[in-house]
Amino acid sequence: MRHSLIIIQLLLLGCFSLQAQTDTLRMGFWVQGVVTDAQSGRAMESVLVSIPGKSVSTVTNADGRFTLKSQESFDKVQFSHIGYNTIERYVDNGADLKVQMRPAALTLEGAIIISGDPYEIVRAAIARIPDNFGTEATLLECFYRETIRKRTRYTYISEAVARIYKSGYDDGIWRDRAALDKSRVLLSQRRSDTLSVKVQGGPAQAIYLDAVKNRDIMFNQEDLPLYIFEMEQPTYIDGRMQFVIKFSPATLLTDNALYYGTLYIDRERLSFTRIEMSMDMSDKGRATRQIVVKKPFSLRFTPKEMSLVINYSHDGVTSRMSYFRSTFRFNCDWKKRLLATSYTVVNELVVTGVRQPATPIAKNEVFKTSDILSDKASEFMDPDFWQDYNIIEPSESLEHAVMRLRKGR
Repeated sequence: MRHSLIIIQLLLLGCFSLQAQTDTLRMGFWVQGVVTDAQSGRAMESVLVSIPGKSVSTVTNADGRFTLKSQESFDKVQFSHIGYNTIERYVDNGADLKVQMRPAALTLEGAIIISGDPYEIVRAAIARIPDNFGTEATLLECFYRETIRKRTRYTYISEAVARIYKSGYDDGIWRDRAALDKSRVLLSQRRSDTLSVKVQGGPAQAIYLDAVKNRDIMFNQEDLPLYIFEMEQPTYIDGRMQFVIKFSPATLLTDNALYYGTLYIDRERLSFTRIEMSMDMSDKGRATRQIVVKKPFSLRFTPKEMSLVINYSHDGVTSRMSYFRSTFRFNCDWKKRLLATSYTVVNELVVTGVRQPATPIAKNEVFKTSDILSDKASEFMDPDFWQDYNIIEPSESLEHAVMRLRKGR
């Protein structure tokens, strides 16, 4: 295995200045609302909300809420989520929607749905990547958010609107670039929060962690035989039947940690629709080497979880990454202390639009995979900070965290 995931730095830092803003709607056309499960009534997170026929989208937050903005008028909004019927709603400008989604009824259309060698299906999907994901470059507009919690309390929130230039899927990731359009950061002023977790890569993680394009993560001749693939019950995503294939390490005797997870592959296109993967944590030292860049010598680091979800959407011609979320959980303690402190780092990105033409990002704008967003975020206090950008709406818990951090609590 040739790759390693370089994710975080653990550093001793002092106090920070605070920046926080609220967003008001300035676009001429927008809708908002909440999405719930029709049977249970629970809020549905990470539902893709889009305008049919347009490259404008967002996702729901942890409370199921969303706001979708557009420079052009629209009268219809589409909602899709794994295992649920995709639905469309006619809307008026400024509408406040209450959307209920129902689980898709699974109808088996013959033995082909559940038969076949899952390993060969994965290999066939890999071979179809250039056809399914395209060989033309794209320029994506994205919203990105990083949060860090110390136990249950937020100590850091950073957000950015970014551009990501992606070359064709037959080129690898080496020509892909990310750049910031605008960003903001809010950090704790507590003296007890002197341990800071810095996340490398920021929105550029969408380049490195694109498992379909970055074959070094898993989909290569060297790594694929290291996994066992098992067929699971099929499901629907965006109204299309999906092969559901679980994978797990065939051996743990490797230099780098392997992964457990699930692949969702479109039955007809043989294109990857969703990837869920979680790093094997049985060897803490091996996992730590893949996660931590540096830390104080006397600090003990114990990884608990490193997981990733990636969604890919099809626009009628090609597929592209539309959403990713990574979660890192770990404990830290100083060697002279008895109790460890738990931390959770969540990085989330949604592709909100496609820009034309697909102009490469200039060298002086590039946000490198070694860069840290909190070191580059600008200070803004403008209540209209996000203006016309689509974002992932903050959940109630995140809004509460912002208020506490602004007050220095």
